[in-house]
This record gives sequence, structure tokens and C-alpha cells, in this order.
Amino acid sequence: MKKALKWLNEYLEITLCVILMSAMTLIIFIQVIMRYIFSNSLSWSEELARYLFIWLIYLGISYGCKIMKHIKIDAALKLFPRGVRSFIMIVGDLIFLGFAIYVMVTGFQLTMLQIQLTKTSPAMRLPLQYVYSAPMIGFALAAFRELQTLAYRIQAIKKGEISEEEN
Repeated sequence: MKKALKWLNEYLEITLCVILMSAMTLIIFIQVIMRYIFSNSLSWSEELARYLFIWLIYLGISYGCKIMKHIKIDAALKLFPRGVRSFIMIVGDLIFLGFAIYVMVTGFQLTMLQIQLTKTSPAMRLPLQYVYSAPMIGFALAAFRELQTLAYRIQAIKKGEISEEEN
């Protein structure tokens, strides 16, 4: 069990992103072949590729948090004294954590609304709650990764270590 949790912690997002990107690429390639060689188009392929891309984006946000490479302005961090930079990064992580929780809650409400409305996608007849749950799940993972990042940064401050980003 411990081994499985360690594997999930290490490889969950990247594995899912590789699978989604590969499936999306394959589906689009098949669609191009069907359209230009066989002069026939698949009605569901572009829709499925779009939904896979949506999931890829939200899981990618979580992966960015995991590797501590989400969008930030490094030049602005350099304006602060070296001793304060770690605390500024923690404040930034806390702000993003708040944003992630907000999107997760809003995504949950939107998903519940889609379940009530029982809407389906036009070509595949896929219930839209599966598409609309991507922000909720992606940002829930991002919030979890931000908590891990905060724990890492706080431990580094307690040990007196300076992170690589501050050099």
C-alpha cells in the first residue's frame, strides 16, 4: 500500500497527462486520415479530443504545482531581500491555494448542476458532468500539491535552507 501511494505521489499527474496527450494525438491523427484519405469524417473525434485536452490542462496545472513551476514572476521576487524571499514565496503559494480551493468548490457546484440538468455532449452523448468535473478534480489535486509545497518550504525555512529558486 505504501509503495502504491509513493508511486501515485510521484507519477500520478505525469502518467495521466502522457496518456491523455497520446490519446488526443492518436484521435486527431485518425480524424485527419479519415478526412483526407477516406473523405469521411468521424463525428465524435474532435469532441473527444477537445474533452481530453480540457482534462489535460487541469491535470497539467496540478503537475505544475507538484514540480513547483507554476506561473510566477521571478524578477519581482529578486526585488525583495534574500531573507524575505522564502516568505514571499509562501504567501504566493497561500494565495494560489486559496484560488485552487475556490475553483474546486465552484467546479463542484457546476458539476452538481450538470448532474441535475442531465445535459449530454452533442456528438458522443457523453454526460457533461464528466467534462465539467475536470476543474474540480484538477484544482483539488493542485490544492493538495500546494499543501505539499507549503510543507516543503516551511521545513526548508526551519532548517535554514535556501531553495534553488532564490539563488
